[in-house]
Amino acid sequence: MNTVWMTVAAYLIGSISFAVVSSKLFGLADPRTYGSKNPGATNVLRSGNKAAAIVTLLGDAVKGWLAVWLALHFQERLNVGDATIALVAIAVFLGHLWPVFFRFVGGKGVATAAGVLLGLNVWLGVATLVTWAVVAFAFRYSSLAALVAAIFAPFYYGLLFGVEPQLAAVFIMSVLLVFRHSKNISNLIAGKESRIGSKSKGKHGNSNKN
Repeated sequence: MNTVWMTVAAYLIGSISFAVVSSKLFGLADPRTYGSKNPGATNVLRSGNKAAAIVTLLGDAVKGWLAVWLALHFQERLNVGDATIALVAIAVFLGHLWPVFFRFVGGKGVATAAGVLLGLNVWLGVATLVTWAVVAFAFRYSSLAALVAAIFAPFYYGLLFGVEPQLAAVFIMSVLLVFRHSKNISNLIAGKESRIGSKSKGKHGNSNKN
């Protein structure tokens, strides 16, 4: 029973869309109506409001970290195993991708995945974030950086901890991240992907960019 309610609670935490919340707080248009129409930090940044984008990034990351941290903190007290931690990690991530509070229209999960990885292990999260940063700095494509980091994350976990239930959670998140970036992959191949910091052309923008 503890596993069930912990998983549900994690999903509900993940369902809080900080892109939508921060946009309302800063008086911006709903991020689902311009640019890529993706409720994430990269799209919010296209509004030109860096503060709103930072709040979105931190909020989405913290909710992933918080769900996993709480699960680990109360693991012994609630007598749940590593499989429950893995389910919590997946649930908070799924909440971000398909949030019940926003008609199941969510973001691509990069920041939330980073928070989950940091919650599972600081070094795992740092290694993945460094990978993202190196690729993003070198090529200035947020989507490319996310894809490379997603591919490397399971390998980092395996090298650090071996085969554990949480490895399956990290692998599933990585697969979902790649799936959610399918349009970005097509845009990268076609040379149409927008770079980090590019602004939306109007309220509704071009919906095929990251």
